[in-house]
Amino acid sequence: MSVITSFRRMVTCVFVLGIVLATSNTFAKPTLSNTLSISAAFEFTSLDPSKNGYIYSRMQVLETLLDVDENGLLIPALATQWQVSKDAKKWTFTLREGVHFHDGSGLDAEAVVNSLAIAKLKHGALKKAPIESIEVAGPNSIVITLSHPYTLLGAVLANYANSILPPLAYGKDGKVLALSGTGPYKLYQFSPPHKLVVEKFDGYWGKLASIPYASYLTGHRAESRVLQARSGQADIVFGLDPASLMSLKRLSSLTLYSNAIPRTIVLKLNSGHRFLNDVRARKALSLAINREGIAKGILRIPGSEAVQILPNSMANWHLVGVAKQTEAAAGTPESLLAELGWSKNAEGILERNGERFELTLITYADRPELTTVATAIQAQWQAVGVKTKVEVTNSSAIPMGHQDGSLEVALIARNYGFIVDPLGVMLSDFGSNGGGDWGAMNWNNNSLSANLQALERTSDPIKYKDIAQRSAKIIFDERPMIPVSSYVQQTSVNKRIKGFRFDPFERSFYLNEMEFVKP
Repeated sequence: MSVITSFRRMVTCVFVLGIVLATSNTFAKPTLSNTLSISAAFEFTSLDPSKNGYIYSRMQVLETLLDVDENGLLIPALATQWQVSKDAKKWTFTLREGVHFHDGSGLDAEAVVNSLAIAKLKHGALKKAPIESIEVAGPNSIVITLSHPYTLLGAVLANYANSILPPLAYGKDGKVLALSGTGPYKLYQFSPPHKLVVEKFDGYWGKLASIPYASYLTGHRAESRVLQARSGQADIVFGLDPASLMSLKRLSSLTLYSNAIPRTIVLKLNSGHRFLNDVRARKALSLAINREGIAKGILRIPGSEAVQILPNSMANWHLVGVAKQTEAAAGTPESLLAELGWSKNAEGILERNGERFELTLITYADRPELTTVATAIQAQWQAVGVKTKVEVTNSSAIPMGHQDGSLEVALIARNYGFIVDPLGVMLSDFGSNGGGDWGAMNWNNNSLSANLQALERTSDPIKYKDIAQRSAKIIFDERPMIPVSSYVQQTSVNKRIKGFRFDPFERSFYLNEMEFVKP
C-alpha cells in the first residue's frame, strides 16, 4: 500500500469519525417542534461583535465581563466581582471559574485580556476609553489601568461589542474567524443577513437552556412580521406595527407585551443649514409638532409624547417639570418664524428673500412607525408653512448624510441605552467633535462639551446628577435634536412558549429561561 493511499484512508477515517462525534454530541436537526423562532427588524452581516454583537448577545451566544439588570445596574457575569482603586485608575476583575467556550477551551485571564485588547482596536466605546493597559493579574483576574478616572468603564465593558471570545476565534489581524462564546447557546447556522440559528450548549456555567434550538429571522416589512405572528410561523415577534395590535389581541394563540425602553423617536437636524442655524427656527419646528396626537392616534400609546430626549427612567438626565412648562413659553411657531423674516406666500408656504422654506426629511422602514410619524410631522409642518418632502430610505443613509453634509432632517429611533449609562451615547452624540452620526449635526456647545468631559471623571453621584441636569437643560434649550415620543416595544409571544420576559436594555432574549408548553 502506498504512503498516499494510507494517508487518504487515514483522512477518510478521521472525517467519518468527526461526523460520528458531531452527530453524537448534537440534537436532531432543527424542526418546527424543537425550535423557538424569533422575528425582528434588523439584519446582520458580520461575526464580529463590534459590528453585529447585539444579535449574538440577544441570542445568548456571547457574554461580557459584566451584565446589567432591569434597572440598569451592573451585575456579575463572566466577572464575579470587581474593585476600583482609591484613585479610580485601576479596575481589578475576578473571573468566574469553571467557564468554557463553545470550542471547548476554558475561560482564563489570558483569553479575556486578548479579547479586550482586540476589541479596543475596533470601532466602539472601548476604543475611546482612557485605557493605558489591560493585563493579566493572576490565573483568574485581570487589571485595567486608566490614564484618568473613567466612571463609564463598567458600563462600557457590559456592552456587546466587548464580548469575550477565545483566542482561536481570531485571525492574526484580529478578524473574527469563528463565533465561539460562553453563553447558553452556540452558533449552529449563520446565513447573513437574514437568518441565524443557535443550538443549546450543555457546557454552560449558568442556567441551562431547555429549548434545543432558536432561530432569528430578519423581516424588514412590518406586515410580514404581523403575518408571522398571526400564522404561528414565528413564536416571538418584536417591533410590531401599533396599528396591528387590535387585530392581534383577538387571537387566543398570542400574548401581547408593551414595554418601555430607553429609546426615543427624535428628529436629527442639520443645525448648520441656513434655515435651521438659528435656535428660533428649531424651536418653531418643535412647537409645530402635535406630540399628543402622534402618541394617541399613530403610536396608539397615549402618554408616550416627549419633549426631551431621555426618558424619566434615566433620572440623572431627565428634567423634572419640563413637560408641564411646555415649549409654549418660547412663543408660537408663527411668531418665531416671523422674527426670522419668514412670511407665507399665496400658496401658504413660508418665503424669505425669495427662497421657500423647504426641507427633506428622511427616515427608514426598519421601524414601521417611523414612516407614519414622519408623514404626520410633514402635515403638521406644512400647516405652519414649512414644505417638507419625506423620503423613506435605508438607515445607513443617515450616517452617510451626516458625513457628507447632505442631510437636512432625519427621523430616527435613537437608543440611549446602547451603553447602560447614557453618558456614553451623549458623548457620541453631543461631544466636542460636533456630534456623531446619530446625534447633533453641525452644532456644538462648549459648556456642554466641558460638562460631558467632567462627567467622565465624576464618581460622586450628587455631583454627577447636577452636571447631567445642566447638560440636559442645554440640549433642551438649544434643540439640536427634537424629541417626539418615548419608545415602547410591541411584542407578540405565541402561547406555546412560557417563561418570556422582556429586557428593557435589549441585551438578551433570555432564551434559556423559556420552555415549550407541553401539549
